[in-house]
Amino acid sequence: MRRRFLFYFLFLTTLASAQKYATRSGKTSFIGSEETFEQIKAVNNVSTSIVDSSSGDIAILLFISAFNFEISLMQEHFNENYMDSSRYPKATFSGNIQNFSFEELSDYQKEHKIHGVLTIRGIEKKITISCRLKKIKNGLSLKTNFNVFASDFEIKIPKVVRNKISQEINITAEYDLIEKL
Repeated sequence: MRRRFLFYFLFLTTLASAQKYATRSGKTSFIGSEETFEQIKAVNNVSTSIVDSSSGDIAILLFISAFNFEISLMQEHFNENYMDSSRYPKATFSGNIQNFSFEELSDYQKEHKIHGVLTIRGIEKKITISCRLKKIKNGLSLKTNFNVFASDFEIKIPKVVRNKISQEINITAEYDLIEKL
């Protein structure tokens, strides 16, 4: 009992003293179409992200139904047929920015690796991605671009549209995280 109390006390003390940077208006987008057909792309402008400056830990949460498509029928098919967003309403990422030091960030982008777990449709996948970080007023800017495979998250693409929808989905994220007081 004493050990558990001590653990929680130390954990909460660390959280209280750690500086956090966050946003609720991050931009996450994807392109999932083959080049020869109409572009399948969507943007989510309400992605939530938080970075702990003392450890480099990062967490991202976004709601699947918040992705907006130019064509409403694509959005309907995306939510109902591919992502099953009523059953799996959110996607998450939790990880660690390698060799992260807020004090060493500058006004110029610097490349970092992030190791973490991406969860889509309830399926977890360990991934490593590159990101670019830089200091901005009252915080930091994070930008990344990476690919995932639909099959890794059991997203089934029917034969009828298999030549239009790419198995490899390109994801772009841009977050300006501001000091959280």
